[in-house]
Amino acid sequence: MTKRPEEIALMAESGRLLASVFRMLDQLPMEGMSTMEINDRVERMIVDDLQARPASKGQYDFPYVLNASIDDVVCHGMPSHQDVLRSGQIVNLDITLEKNGYIADSSTTYLIGEVAYPARRLVKAAYEAMWKGIAQVRPGARLGDIGHAIARHARAQGYSVVKEYCGHGIGRQMHEDPQVLHDGHAGTGLELQEGMTFTIEPMLNQGKAAIRAKPDEWPVYTRDRKLSAQFEHTVAVTRTGVRVLTLRADETPLCAVE
Repeated sequence: MTKRPEEIALMAESGRLLASVFRMLDQLPMEGMSTMEINDRVERMIVDDLQARPASKGQYDFPYVLNASIDDVVCHGMPSHQDVLRSGQIVNLDITLEKNGYIADSSTTYLIGEVAYPARRLVKAAYEAMWKGIAQVRPGARLGDIGHAIARHARAQGYSVVKEYCGHGIGRQMHEDPQVLHDGHAGTGLELQEGMTFTIEPMLNQGKAAIRAKPDEWPVYTRDRKLSAQFEHTVAVTRTGVRVLTLRADETPLCAVE
């Protein structure tokens, strides 16, 4: 479950490369582009420019390099030539990258064109909720501390937290132990130890937390068709706190990190 320093260094390199993919996306004029166009551009960058592997492609028979979840899609949205992004939409892009045998995982919800205030407010709250969870990470803390901090912030803002999906351990495999729930009770759950690596990736809904999905099919929607937003980082527990392995070079952390 814990990683050696040399393993975390390799994960940090994967995280650095993945952060560069998101920096490219930050500058991409997505309005008018299809989600498949974005998928293909990301694949070319990961494979050709970064000489890395898009770890999502082929995982659980998923055929693409990213998830593109628009508006009321909670997660696992599949890229499509038909899904052309329009002004006013929000879209979460979730990407994994493997280099030298180690995987990094991250996601961002983008605002497309002129987005109404209620959607912008949800996206901001989802980003803040992720950082509220990250701020709890240190040796001796408990997994329940992470979920409690996320859910408390979400509910204070008037939003609900999706419970069916959670963060996860990560390393040589995309999904490892432990599961990192985004709702919980402070002081409960597994005690964090130096060297643990996992994702924190809360999904916040405008309306109720309930979702709808067909068995064994993508994507997953909010049941009430209201908006959902998500952010994700891969983190490592350090001797004194937390390191965000997928932090962007131009991103300002909302808590103390190493």
